[in-house]
Parts: sequence; structure tokens; C-alpha cells
Amino acid sequence: MRTIRCYIDAPLSPGAVVALPEEATAHLVRVLRLAPGDVVNLFNGDGHDYPAELVSAARRGAEARVVSAVALANESPLRITLAQGIARGEKMDLVLQKATELGVAAFAPVSTERTEVRLDAERAGKRLAHWQGVVQAACGQSGRARLPALAEPCTLAAYAAAEDASVRLALDPDGELDLRSLALPPGATVALLVGPEGGLSERDLATARAAGFRGLRLGPRILRTETAGLAAIAALQALHGDLAF
Repeated sequence: MRTIRCYIDAPLSPGAVVALPEEATAHLVRVLRLAPGDVVNLFNGDGHDYPAELVSAARRGAEARVVSAVALANESPLRITLAQGIARGEKMDLVLQKATELGVAAFAPVSTERTEVRLDAERAGKRLAHWQGVVQAACGQSGRARLPALAEPCTLAAYAAAEDASVRLALDPDGELDLRSLALPPGATVALLVGPEGGLSERDLATARAAGFRGLRLGPRILRTETAGLAAIAALQALHGDLAF
């Protein structure tokens, strides 16, 4: 039986009656045709699912009463921050969606020398809100009850200077490390830097290396930006994360 999950940006507790967001209402009522008495799982990113019963289900608005709180323990023990060179449109959405499903703990959208997407303050705010929606939906689909942190877009130099992960990797076809030789100490946190379309330039790599990043190569083929990071995350999870146990 399919579990219907809905993100709510509000505190949740058993007995509380909450109004569902407009977009969620449209999906639950118009698409799934749920009615009062039907059950949905609400989550707000605090690590719990909140089974709830619909008490009203009109097209213009729906409310649900929280029945209980269920703690979930499906987060990866390997905390990965994906520093993704900002890619165009659907490519960025795909990366955020699939990396969320793979268990990434945080995202840092970065502007690099070859980034083609230029964001002023207004556009950056709109894109960040859109990306947050993508991450929320991916958590709902994949069963995660904690939202990956999503930083505001910034330059690679600003990101690299602030990153404090214990292991810092930049995808580079000529990198000195490969997945077989990569050893992670217990409790390691990983920052993974991926270039946009066109990859990381020599200047980008120099900036990253000055901040402690080491080059990681994935194999003999050149991968697209929407493939490279996801492949590396899946491999890291298989070797060192929740898929390894």
C-alpha cells in the first residue's frame, strides 16, 4: 500500500489540527481524491513522521489532525555535503532530487568560472525557494524525515574558505585519488565539489586545493555534471555509508 507523505513547514504534535499547504491540498484532493477520514503522513524535517487523519478535504483547503509521532532512523551515517556548480534548469533539479534520495546531508550551490547561470539577489532568492521545494518533495518520496540543509548560492571561493568537512574532495578526471584508494576515518564528514557544465577550471581547482580539497577521479570516462556527483555519492554510500552495512 502506498504511503502518502506531505511536508508541512510548521511544528507538529499529536492532537494538533493543521491546515495543509495549497499545493499539497491540490494533490491530495484533486489528484488522489482523498476524503475526510483518509490518512496521510506529515513531516516537517524534525526526524519524525506524523500520521494524520484528514478532517476536511475541500478543494480550497484541507485540514488534518495529527494522530501520533513516529521517529525515523533512515539517515546515512556518512554526512556528505554536495557542493554543486550551479547547472541550468532541470539539470540542477535532477541533481538535488536524486542526491536527496541518495542521502546527502547538505547542499551548497556554488558559482564557478564556467557557471553559465548568473543569479542576482532576486533570482537567487526565487531559485533557492524552488530548489527547497525540490528537496522537500524528494524527501517525501524517499521516506526521509530530515531535510538536507540548503545553503544560499555563493562563489566557489567563499564556499571553499568556509567549508570545514574533515574530508574534502573535488571531482577531477586527473585527480590523485580514486574510490579504491580513498580511506575515510571513523566519523568523517565529506565535502564533494562538482563542477557545472564544462567542469571545474584550472583556476577553480587551484582555489579548491588551496582550501584543502583533493582531486577524486571516478574512471576513464567524462561524466556530465548531472551524472558525476550522483555517481560519486552512490559509490561513497556503498563503500562508507548506510549501504555498506
